Amino acid sequence: MSDLGDWFRSIPLITRYWFAGSIAVPLVGKLGLVSPVNLFLWPDAFIHRFQIWRPITATFFFPVGPGTGFLYLVNLYFLYQYSSRLETGAFDGRPADYMFMLLFNWICIVVSFSSSDFEKYFLLMIPLIMSVLYVWAQLNRDMIVSFWFGTRFKACYLPWVILGFNYIIGGSVINELIGNLVGHLYFFLMFKYPMDLGGRNFLSTPQFLYRWLPNRRGGVSGFGVPPASMRRAAEDQQGGGRHNWGQGFRLGDQ
Repeated sequence: MSDLGDWFRSIPLITRYWFAGSIAVPLVGKLGLVSPVNLFLWPDAFIHRFQIWRPITATFFFPVGPGTGFLYLVNLYFLYQYSSRLETGAFDGRPADYMFMLLFNWICIVVSFSSSDFEKYFLLMIPLIMSVLYVWAQLNRDMIVSFWFGTRFKACYLPWVILGFNYIIGGSVINELIGNLVGHLYFFLMFKYPMDLGGRNFLSTPQFLYRWLPNRRGGVSGFGVPPASMRRAAEDQQGGGRHNWGQGFRLGDQ
């Protein structure tokens, strides 16, 4: 148990809480301590009944069962692997900036699903994980990565390979597609547009996050560092209609 505890404490701070929540909340639903219906994002209940906890619980919850267990474990692995790499790589020593990226992506995902069919309810775990994976892949786009059966390709293709992989084992690509689009939006506004195209910087980490999660030096590094031009620009700016998107479940289907 001490080895397991040491491994858990070695996970970067923000990823550690996200990873733990993504185990605890599904376990609560699996044990029946809370009805799973109360853990999904159901737009009608969220908007009209002010059940404001739903976007949060829907981010951590996944209905684990015989037909979904493998998909859950695969995406839990992606969460641990790529969130850790991003937090200890491009965002090393800058937990406030990493938290801001997660919050920005999460808000975009919630807005996307909340504007969907009110009769459906949604899970947000996979879209948020995919948005983080997409950002990591773009910051390390020329890195050669390995996937199943020894296949090797550039990291920039990884989000789309996983999209296809999840389609094979899960039967849908909407969650993955939403995650990729949100990750692209963050990457474009934070890196591509201001740094490569010389445009205005639309995204800036709020000061209260710096007070809550101050920058620090040191830590583990080496997992995915942005290109030099991106690092310099990022360091300079520190301190300071209805759509039917998303794979949903109609009430009563479960």
